[in-house]
Amino acid sequence: MNKKEIRTLFKEKRKTISAKDKLIWDDLLLIQFQKIDLSNIHTVLTYWPMENMNEPNTHLISRYLEHMIPDVRIAYPVTNFETTEMKAVLTNEDTAFEANTFNIVEPEFGMELAADEIDLILVPMLICDRSGNRVGYGRGFYDRFFNSCSKTGTKIALSYYDPIDKIDDISAFDVPLNICITPQHIYEFQ
Repeated sequence: MNKKEIRTLFKEKRKTISAKDKLIWDDLLLIQFQKIDLSNIHTVLTYWPMENMNEPNTHLISRYLEHMIPDVRIAYPVTNFETTEMKAVLTNEDTAFEANTFNIVEPEFGMELAADEIDLILVPMLICDRSGNRVGYGRGFYDRFFNSCSKTGTKIALSYYDPIDKIDDISAFDVPLNICITPQHIYEFQ
């Protein structure tokens, strides 16, 4: 299947997740995440989950990271839909967040963080394949951002579903994940 077909299929699958299943799966994702080696993590780029897309609860992961790594720096993306660029903005307990025109919740203010300073990136997606190639929402913000990131930074996605066999229309522009975490498994890619 190509990205467009996969995107349509998994958006529909996400809509059918019950609130009860989502709570259980989010807890299981956190349990799996806790198995990841965090010894070299100091700076994290996460994202605010979109409720209308039934995205995994990344707030659970952020709170866990703050507990386990007291001096961790956490950033959130701020997107520019005109230039299709994304930047990482550091946040703290005083940071105010607001939904942009596309209903993506972003920090209203904060210091921009250089992409090559990020150790761990939580990457939104709909699904990935067994090679770590992912299908996102089709704008390419993260793939462009990855080009500025350190090669040692770890790209992790959370998914309610196991990877599919193959995405047929991967391009040289697409940057694969390092890890995909599901409620039952951790998949590591090259």
